[in-house]
Order: sequence, then structure tokens, then C-alpha cells
Amino acid sequence: MRLSLIRIVNIAAIVLASSFVAGAHALNLPPNVTQGPSIEGTTQYTLANGLTVLLTPDDSKPTTIVNMTYLVGSRQENRGQTGMAHLLEHMLFRGSPTLRDPWAEFSKRGLRANGSTNEDRTNYFASFAADPETLEWYVNWQADAMVNSLISKQDLDSEMTVVRNEMESGENNPFKILLQKMQAAAYLWHSYGKDTIGARSDVENVDIGQLRQFYHLYYQPDNAVLIVSGKFEPASTLDVIARAFGKIPKPQRALPPEYTVEPVQDGEHKIVVRRHGGSPLVAAMFHIPQAASPDYVPFDLGLDIISDTPSGRLYHALVDKKLATSVFGFSRTMKQPGVALFGAQLDSGMDQAKALQALNETLNSLPRQPFTQAELDRIKNKWRTLWANTYADPVSLTSALSSAVAAGDWRLFFVQRDQMEKATLAQVQKVSQEYLVASNRTDGMYIPTEKPLRAPLPAPVDLAAELKDYQGKTTPDTVAAFEPTPANIDAATSRTPLSLPNGKVQLALLPKPTRGDRVQANLLVQFSNAQGLKGQRVNAEATAAMLDRGTPKLSRQAIQDKLDSLQADLNFSGHAGVVIANLSTTSQNLPELVELTLTLLRNANFPENELAEFKRQAISSTESAMTKPEALASRALARYDNPWTRDDVRYTPSFEETLKDIAALTRDDLVKFHSSYYGAGTVAFSAVGAFAPDAVKAALSKGLAGWKTAPAYTRVPDPYRALAPKRFDIDTPDKANAVYLASLPLEIQDTDPRYPALVVANYLLGGSQTSRLWNRIRVKEGLSYTVSSDFDASSYEPTATWSAYAIYAPENQQRLLDAMQEELARAVRDGFTEDEVKMGVESMLKLRKLTRTRDGVLASAWINYMQLGRSFEWSEHIDQALAKLTAKDVNSALRATLAPTKFSIAIAADKSKAKGEHPASAEPATRKDPVKAEAPATEENAIQ
Repeated sequence: MRLSLIRIVNIAAIVLASSFVAGAHALNLPPNVTQGPSIEGTTQYTLANGLTVLLTPDDSKPTTIVNMTYLVGSRQENRGQTGMAHLLEHMLFRGSPTLRDPWAEFSKRGLRANGSTNEDRTNYFASFAADPETLEWYVNWQADAMVNSLISKQDLDSEMTVVRNEMESGENNPFKILLQKMQAAAYLWHSYGKDTIGARSDVENVDIGQLRQFYHLYYQPDNAVLIVSGKFEPASTLDVIARAFGKIPKPQRALPPEYTVEPVQDGEHKIVVRRHGGSPLVAAMFHIPQAASPDYVPFDLGLDIISDTPSGRLYHALVDKKLATSVFGFSRTMKQPGVALFGAQLDSGMDQAKALQALNETLNSLPRQPFTQAELDRIKNKWRTLWANTYADPVSLTSALSSAVAAGDWRLFFVQRDQMEKATLAQVQKVSQEYLVASNRTDGMYIPTEKPLRAPLPAPVDLAAELKDYQGKTTPDTVAAFEPTPANIDAATSRTPLSLPNGKVQLALLPKPTRGDRVQANLLVQFSNAQGLKGQRVNAEATAAMLDRGTPKLSRQAIQDKLDSLQADLNFSGHAGVVIANLSTTSQNLPELVELTLTLLRNANFPENELAEFKRQAISSTESAMTKPEALASRALARYDNPWTRDDVRYTPSFEETLKDIAALTRDDLVKFHSSYYGAGTVAFSAVGAFAPDAVKAALSKGLAGWKTAPAYTRVPDPYRALAPKRFDIDTPDKANAVYLASLPLEIQDTDPRYPALVVANYLLGGSQTSRLWNRIRVKEGLSYTVSSDFDASSYEPTATWSAYAIYAPENQQRLLDAMQEELARAVRDGFTEDEVKMGVESMLKLRKLTRTRDGVLASAWINYMQLGRSFEWSEHIDQALAKLTAKDVNSALRATLAPTKFSIAIAADKSKAKGEHPASAEPATRKDPVKAEAPATEENAIQ
């Protein structure tokens, strides 16, 4: 539940056109509620007890998002209390006297809910299909949780194993461990030096009384910000909030003052971590200003100029010179002065000392090699695209506003955008040069220096004064609503094929208004068959992966610059005669993006230097996977279910074979494969969002004109294979976390009459946060942070997989295996009750409705449906079948298919810590259909 520490790019600093959100309307305010500033569609209200409310309505998608942000994180923890904020986040989900199982209620109502903690804040968030009753229920739960959570010793003891499990999962990640140790070394006094998860001894010995005191001190209305975004009625929602929270009195206590100021660092620090497994890493960390500082945005622009791939200076200094396989850089958006990190990943044959030296020489070179205007313009373009995507998506916008709240004020989201636009080359150069100095760095040993150069101490920021008269930009217009029912989706989608001389193009075009005029699209190209692709498995995957690395007229950098100018994202993937491109951009740029995509598909030339880099990255990634418990377990099961010969495209290689295959790749191989197989003939295109269909058709016609016809496509079959149950015990030395996976192949297709019942059976068994496995293993016994099951049936042939998954501490292995086996057997023996089935079906129908609100999912679903001759009538058919199910239907299907003793199992754990032997079940590398595997599995399958 902790928030990821890596921020890919600071997205809170970019200009956007004024056409996205409904303006703030004057509301008849409830008693004791006052209205505050209103910026570009987001309006602030304050209750008499101090609760801040932000309403940012957007009717373009029938989804509502609610986020409760408490201004407390690990920064407020004292010695001996580390991890308390994160632990308290867990405890709120343990319930109150009136609601003992929040997870069950979330699942029943179709909410996607969770929480997260970082240094500056704790938040609780949920998204759901827009519904006033659900909104009111969740707001009332938040009000109840604010003051009535039990925080009991019994619940703490039960949750403790789960928290330990999460802690151990993080300890398996070399990067997270390195970052944690470097941050601890960088801070001498400030609490930012402590990892949010806390010290194990503090967490395990936490005093329940102190935890309750921490809760009552910080979980109060005057220390919280409630954000509601998406589709909702502002006036009635504000009334609901006022009724739910208004009865909570304003606290009389004063929050403890914070007066620790981290002194300016006066010399290099160095940290070395030695652990088993993973890829080599080098990094350099610097202290930087807080997010509210006027210096923060200029510094962050400089950071991105240095660390961007492939244009950045670190990339050219390390990756181009084969000193590293990849580079990265990010800054922390924090309330008080934070840190920035630059780093590189290496493969096992590279010299870490040389890589770290090259990294630091590059960072030290700014006075000699100043930034250029072209570099700054390129990075600003990237920011614009990322900010536009964030502002256009209610979920992302809610998260961004929560981050801005934690940094000091929600308006920072807009202010930093303005600061980015105004930032000059001279500002970026000055600030970057001031902070990127050796004495401010954590990576190496101490070196005595006669005249150390030190970074300036960031000055305090009077944010209230700075924002006093801030108005933001023009409030955008309202976006029309679109109700994504299956019937509406089908009616609004044009499916007339595009007839071209070199073959038809199947089309599914669904134009509709979206916030930011964004559009999501997929392009599918298919070719050849299983026999024709013999010996081409590695070439097929590598060719698709390198399509955006260059053409005779476009370098990789030129391609990336073009995508940035189009505010676009483009990703290729492919295997087994299938290549799919995922496209995202604005309405006016979609035709040009389609043409660019087809240009890359037709003219990719696989430059030698790019292939060499691709191979280094692939080898590094594979070597890293060879020590990860989940990768080892998954590969073991996948290879067991592997009847194909080495030259078959369906063959699953060992890690060692993968390394040999990658090393053997040549440019000639890829050029030949591309020339022999890629072409027109079997092409499909889907788009959902704001776009002009005729312009898209013209772009497809132009891009495909004259392209040779590919070898005739026949889907590569993946038939059912019966497997004798087998157990794999894999030793993963020095890994704190273990993984349990299991798989059962079944001869079932999604057209089978039992399919809907089996989907519900899986949901009740391990597919939700009210499931049997979740309640037994996560809630009751606290053995696993994550436990689940999955049922995946092919749409093409009678083949399916039932699987299960859990992570756990190795010393709890026997308890986990016993619990898993007992729950599987109990499900078959006792079945599910009518109430369980009824609630499960209701929850699934709500989740399916929520999933259909997502444009990217709809575009991917249409690609699959076009291959199957289906439409969203199929989705409606499944809805109707689910609604008719009884407990008898579900239990009958379950007992006819689920055989607990026939699962094949893979357990990856440190054998020196694990105890006992007991067969059970787990999650595999499930067989996927060639087309279906390219779409987002969980989201898309939810509506199919």
C-alpha cells in the first residue's frame, strides 16, 4: 500500500488549452460551509470544523473518484515510531464498530479502493461507476473511519504479518533497498531519511496506545482534504459531505510544531549495499528545494534534460558508450526540501566504478557544458503531453491534486505548470548548477576539500502570500456525457471495413467527446501461421520491440521528438504473427500519429547501435529475473506446460536459452524477418475518443497504400493440454519474500454454458477482496500481502487455466500451503451460498460497468471482438448470463472443473527459512491467445 518512490516526470508544470472541465458554478452552500478559490474547474470549500473539500466535476466519463488525503506521513514520526503512519493506513481498513469489514463492502459495491502512504501524506481513494448512492455510502465510510476506527490490538496482531510481508516484498527489490539506504545516508537529522515502511523493530513492537494517539492527533477534519472528481452532482455531493463530516467537531488540539531543518551537506557520502541477485546499479543523490520553491520547477527541467532517454546527457555518456544498459533520474515532490536521484542500471559484465565516475563527471560538467535551448524545448514538450494526460483523466488528476495538497496547496498543480512555461534557460542552468555539486552528493567516500562548494539553503516559502491573487487559466467548457452501455457502444461505433487494393482493414471507430480531446487507438497487423513462423520466435518479438528505434529517414530521437510534438504515446508489441500498436494522442493529431505508426511498421531499419542497446537491456533484464522468486516460479510452470519444439513460436525457453537467443540476434535476422512477414492484408484498427473518422480513414489509406501483402494469416492455435500435477521447489537464497504459484489446465472455452458460472466461482474463491482466499489468508491469518486466484478461458478454442497466487514470508510457508489447500477443498465440498453468489454477481456487474467507462479498454476490446466476429452485444450477453446465476449453477460448474489435487505448483523461497512440505496450489504463467495477450488482461477481460 506504500506509494511508489519513483516519479517518472513531474507532471505538475505544463500549459493546457482551455477546453476540458466544466466551470465552477455558484452553489447554494449548506450551512457552515464556505467557498474558497476556484481554478480551472476545481473549487475549494471549507467546513466549519476545518475540513477542506475540492470538487472537480467531469461528466465525460461515468466514473466517480473520491480521495481523502490526510496531511500526515512518515515525516511526523518520532524515533521509535517509524512506520506508524503506514501501519495506521492498514488499520483503517480493519473497520469500526458499525462496519467491521470495509473490504467486503467495497467489493460488494463495485469500488476499486486502496490507500497509500508517503513522507508527507496518507490517502484513501476509490473509483466506481457514477452512482449517488455509492458516493454517499463511501463519503459516510470516510467520515466514520476518520473518528471511529477501532485500532484494536487484535486487529493489529492479525495485520502485522501482512505488513511484514509487504516489507519483505520491498526488500527483494535491489533498487528500493539502494534508494532507502542512500536516503538514510543523505539526511543527518530530518525524518525524510526514514523509509515510509519503517524500521522492522518499530513496526513489530508498536504500542497500540501510541498508535491510537497518533490516529486521534492527525486524523481530524482540520488536517484532511477530501477530493471528489469525475461524474457527480456538485450541489448534492457537497450536501452529502456536509451531513457526513459536519457533525464531527473541530478539534481543540494543536498539531506538534516541526522545527527540524536539515543542514546543508558538507561533503560526499557513500553507501554500498551487497545482496544476492538483481542487476548492478549506480546512483547519485542530491538535496534540492521543496516543491513549493520557485527553484523547484527549473531544477526539475534541468534534471529531465540530463536523465531523459534517449536524448539525455546520461544516456549518451553511459548507454551509448556501453557503460550501462539504461539510465534514469527523478526528483521527489515534497513538502520540505527533498532529494533528486540520478542513476544507471548495468549488466553483470560492466565496470561499476567506471559507470559511477562517468555519471558524476556528466553531472559535474554543467559549468563547462551549459544546457541548450533545444534541450529545454524538448523537455517542455514532454511535460506538456504528460500534464495534458493527467488533467484529462479524473483518476490521474485526483492523484495529482492529492500530491499538490501534500506539497503545500492543491493550486501548486496549476502554478507549477505556469512556472514551467515561464522558466528560462538561464534559470534552469543557474539552479541546476547550484545544487549539482560534489559536496551535496551521496554516492561515494568522503574526500577532504579545502574550499568545498556547497548548495544554497532553500529559503522558506510563504505559499499563502504567493497564491493570494492566483486565478489560474480560463475555466474550460463542459464535456458532454457518454453512457457506455453495450447497446450505446455498439450503436455509436462504425464498423464498416475500409476496402483497399492490398486488402481490407477492419474498423471499429467510436467517436465521442472526451476531456482534453484525447483518443485511444489500437492498430493490429497479422501474418503467416504456426508452420510459416518456425524458427522465428525470437525474431518476431525483437522485430516488434525495435519498430520505434529508427527508419532510413528518422532516428530514434527524431521519432521520440515527433511523438512529443504530437502529445502522443506509441507502443509496439508482438509475437507469433501478431503486431499491435497502442496509440494515444489528441483529436487533431490522431491522423498524423496513424501515418507515423504505419511509417515505422513499414520502414523500420533496426540500426546496429540500437540493436546492441536492445540486446544489453534484454540480457540485463533476463539476468535480473533469474533471481526473482515470481519470475522463477512462473517460468517453471510455463516450461512444464510446454510441449512445443525449440523452433516453435509457442515454445517457452529457459532463462539460459533466452540469454543465448538474445546474444545470437543480428540485424540481418531482423531485416529479413521484417521483409518476409510484415505487410498489409490482415489489418484491424480501433479508436475510442475525440476524433474525426474520415480523417482517420484517410490516414490509414495513405499509410497502407502500396504496402506489399503479408503472408496469409492463420491464428497460431494453443489447444488444451492435460498435465499431471507436479510440484516445483525453487531455492531463492537471501530473498525475504517467497512466491506461491499454481496452475490447472481446463478444456473450456468462453462460449461454454458453464463459463459465466466459473467466472463468478473464481471471483468468490480468490478474485476479490471479499473472496474466500483473501478473507482466510490475508484478513484472518495475515499470511500474505497479496493472494488471489484467476480463471482465464480462451475465446478461440476450448482451453482455459485456473490459477492461484500468493506472496508470503518463507517461515510461514506451511501455514500458507495448509490454508490454500483447505480453502480450495472447502469451496468444492461446501460450495457458495445464495447470498455469496448474489453479492458476487452484483459486484461483478458494477465492475464491468466501471470498466466500460475506460476508452483504452474499449479500444482494446474492439480489436479482440473484430477477430472473433463479436460486438459489445457479447458483453451484454455475459452480463445477462451472470445476472441469472444461482448458487446451484455456480457450485455445479465449480465441482465439475476445480480439482485441488490436480494443480501444478511452483514455490520459490529461501529454503533455509521455509519449513515443512505440503502440496498445494498457485499462479502460473497462464497461456494466452496471440491477440488477446496484447490487450490489458484484467481490465479488458472484465468486460468480455
